[in-house]
Amino acid sequence: MQKNTRRRKLIAILMVIALASSCNNFLDLKPLGNATEGEIKNAGGLDGKIFGLYGTFRATAESDRSGLAGLAFAFLHSIRSDDAVKGYIEGNTATYEAAGDRYAYTSGDTWLVQQYWYNHYNFIDATNDVLYLIDSLKLSDPASMVNQAEARFFRAYSYFDLVRTFGEVPKIDFKIKKIGDGNIAKSSVAEIYALIDVDMNFATANLPAKWESKFTSRLTSGAANALWAKTKLYRNDWGGALSLCESVINSGLYSLYPSYNDFFTEKGENSSESILEIQNYVNGSGSINYSNEMAERTGIRGGGFFNQGWGWNQPSKALVDAYEPNDPRKNATILFTGQPDGYGMTLPSDLQLPYWNRKEYAEPNRLLSSGLTKPDFLNVRLLRYADVLLMAAEAANELGNTTKALGYVNQVRARARGNNPTTVLPNITTTNQTLLRAAIKHERRVEMGMEYERFFDLVRWGDALTVLGPLGYTERCKYYPIPQGAIDRSQGIIKQNPDWN
Repeated sequence: MQKNTRRRKLIAILMVIALASSCNNFLDLKPLGNATEGEIKNAGGLDGKIFGLYGTFRATAESDRSGLAGLAFAFLHSIRSDDAVKGYIEGNTATYEAAGDRYAYTSGDTWLVQQYWYNHYNFIDATNDVLYLIDSLKLSDPASMVNQAEARFFRAYSYFDLVRTFGEVPKIDFKIKKIGDGNIAKSSVAEIYALIDVDMNFATANLPAKWESKFTSRLTSGAANALWAKTKLYRNDWGGALSLCESVINSGLYSLYPSYNDFFTEKGENSSESILEIQNYVNGSGSINYSNEMAERTGIRGGGFFNQGWGWNQPSKALVDAYEPNDPRKNATILFTGQPDGYGMTLPSDLQLPYWNRKEYAEPNRLLSSGLTKPDFLNVRLLRYADVLLMAAEAANELGNTTKALGYVNQVRARARGNNPTTVLPNITTTNQTLLRAAIKHERRVEMGMEYERFFDLVRWGDALTVLGPLGYTERCKYYPIPQGAIDRSQGIIKQNPDWN
């Protein structure tokens, strides 16, 4: 299904604004000029900067279409888990296979890790610029408050990625006016989370519950509540997480998409289950490409029609074996070499890998009818309603409210079951907190398979050493080494993570 015209136009506007701006490495940023009151207070001045943030969120530059949720994101958030493997190995990609699959981390001075670090900090700098303009011009009208909330959400999102990935990082919550302003030491994990809390508190209070249809992809209070809830789960703030999740649930604005399988197709994009998506667009000929190319990076690596991508971030046998018998989510998440794809085609039997990522796989007729060879038009799901229900179930169980927890987790299982009999994915009935905790963890794994959550879930649960240890994981692997280039640029002000000195 093609994206509707109005949304395509909006996406195009956002991306053009973003791609028109330059992108410098963090700590090498040029001083940013002051905007005049006339430039910002006119009808579209501040909105233009905000739209630019959405474009940068997707991709930081035309020559680097990875943004905050591209290949580096897949490497650090997914490939490091037991549910995914690096995938297709070619040339120097063996370095990433060793780091992602066997935890043979390097000094962090690899292309993807540097890209992840700089993309996040460049984006943080862009959000700080917007916040500085709003503050310096003393803008307090309703529209400007919403714009400030959008910028704060994006800054909090970026720092949540960084603190989960690296631990202590520099806290840049101010405008960089001259070279060197951002060259500061790391802040503690607690200080980073404190900034996240301040930003998310503002975002939840000031973002609208929904937008008119032409702004389908813009941030909402639901997105802010969902993200803030997730940050609280990472700190075992069960009460805070449950309250925020239930704000989303009780809003009545979200629901589980009827078909789990269809949710991950184009017709499921920006649907009732979607809370936050990276908006990608490629025109029919491929001559216009506003995407972060996630689908291409993770696409099947084969021949002919099935030469759709790089073959990174593919399902592991451990994930294949994790599903209960007849769980429909298995075939909606994983493609099998030599077997039907569910759309009327059969994967070749001579592909290098046995399993492939179906959640980044386009319906063949969509590719064939358009003449495109890469599925880069697919959006990337970052937050969805099923995730909120499972977070609520986890928090409720930890608070001892097993009845409430069962209600939430069984909603997720019922949708996954679909029209199958109740013998398929039967409701969970145990009220034993320990057993229910294990059931919720399992449900989260199979419901969110290949969705960039598993590694960090294992770490925050304290299960990483037990589950990943046989693969080479040690306790120091919960944080990745800070890129050596960032340390060198800081002239030693930024210190390497202690476990990696």
